[in-house]
Order: sequence, then structure tokens, then C-alpha cells
Amino acid sequence: MGGAVVLFALAVLAARWLVGLDGVQEFLQRYPGHTPLPEATPVGLPAWLGWQHFLNAFFLVLIIRSGWLVRTQQRPPAHWTRNNKGLIKTKNPPKRISINLWLHLTLDALWVLNGLVFLVLIFATGHWARIVPTSWEIFPNAVSAGLQYLSLNWPLENGWVNYNSLQVLAYFVTVFIAAPLAIATGLRMSEAWPKRAAVNRFYPIEAARAVHFPTMVYFVGFIVVHVALVLATGARRNLSHMFAAQEDAGWLGFWIFLVSVAVMAAGWFLARPALLAPLANLMGRVSR
Repeated sequence: MGGAVVLFALAVLAARWLVGLDGVQEFLQRYPGHTPLPEATPVGLPAWLGWQHFLNAFFLVLIIRSGWLVRTQQRPPAHWTRNNKGLIKTKNPPKRISINLWLHLTLDALWVLNGLVFLVLIFATGHWARIVPTSWEIFPNAVSAGLQYLSLNWPLENGWVNYNSLQVLAYFVTVFIAAPLAIATGLRMSEAWPKRAAVNRFYPIEAARAVHFPTMVYFVGFIVVHVALVLATGARRNLSHMFAAQEDAGWLGFWIFLVSVAVMAAGWFLARPALLAPLANLMGRVSR
């Protein structure tokens, strides 16, 4: 921990030295850290985006927790077997899995559904332009924004109207690269994936495992950095945008944020086998 603090301090000092150089100053003036949006892009953040943001965070936090338990627990506290009837019926009997894996897969399905709704809404309303690069100039502007962040001179921005270029790239990678990777590798590792599919020769399960865990680490890092910057670069204003869907709602967004954190914490601590068993029994049978 101490080493990380020292490295961060050295990086800040190096960035502050760099931004003081004449050539770097010219670069920052030419590339201020953001690119203009297409003219038809809506201004502001709608209320449905706040709900999407909360649900995405809620599911993702519990997915990370349950995935870590699946990876590390030697003896699961309970197991679950799917009912082999109804819409999902297979010739081979269902395989017994840990209740943690059942929770992980259930949350995955809800997270994917929420993500599909999000994609439909952003493309239907034009909000896609806020998180999809529309110019090659986004890359030097992202470097500029990164230098400004690291030198502790926050980029001048107005998230209500336009994200800075580093934010756009981070959101784009998260939504359109990391999320599909998590889904594709998770499916390959699941029992639902056909064991004799021709593609297995080119997409072995070992490759999926090698990518799935680092993708989870990326999401953890994204969440930590995202929350830290939201709070450090103007918490009241940023939370007003994200949770109250208003440019300036006073402290309303902050209080909604606290309630959402409380709900996530409750979900984290209530995700116990004794409380999960009645839900899991609706879709199968829980056993020791």
C-alpha cells in the first residue's frame, strides 16, 4: 500500500513537471481534453439513465462477489440442480452446481438484460454519441485529459453536456469491449455451451478462463477509479447528474447515491445461502 502511494506521488510530480514544459503546454492548448459532439446529441442525462446506472452497478457488484466465491471456495455451502422441465429441457440430466454459481449466472442474466435495454435506449435517443468516439482527435485529447488528471489540475468539463475524451474511451471500452468479453467468456465456461461445437477447436475453454478473470479485474479497477473521480471532481454536481437527472439538484443526488449504496451493501450481505435457497428452489432444487 505504501509503495503504491509513493508511485502515485512520483507520477503526479512527473505529470506536473511535464505540463510545465512549453511543448506540452502547446499540446494541451491544441487538445483541451474533449471533442465536440454531433449536433443532434441530446443535452443532459435522462432519468432512465440513472436507473440503468444503478441497476448496472448493483448487478455488477454482486456478480463480482459471487464470481470471486465461485473461484475461491473449495466447499460450497449448498448446491443447486436445475428443473429439467418447461422451456429449458435437455436430454442429459442437469448438472449439480454450487449455489454461488447459480447466483452468479442468475445475476449475469439480469445484468445482460439491463445492458440490452441500455443499448436500445441510447441508440434510440441519440445518447450513444456521448460514449462512442466520433473523431480520431479523441486519442490526443484523451492523453491531454490524462495528463491533466494526473497533474491534479482537473480537465475543464461539463458532464451534463459532454464527457472528456478519456471518459468517453473508458465508457466505450467498458460497454462495447469489456462487457461483451465477460459475456462471451462466461458463456464458453458455462454448462449451457455445447460440448461438441465445432468452434471449440478454435475457442477452447482454457482461453475463456484466461480472459474472464482479467476482465473482472478490469471492472473492479474501473469501478474504483470511476467512483473516486466522481467524488474528487465535484461530488455534488456529478451525483446530481447521475442520480437526480438534473444539472443542479442541490444535495438530492448525493442522498439518492447514499440510498443506492445502502441497497448495494444490503444485497452484498443478504446474498447468503439460507436466504438464497427459497429463490433458487423456484427454478430447481437446493441440496447440500
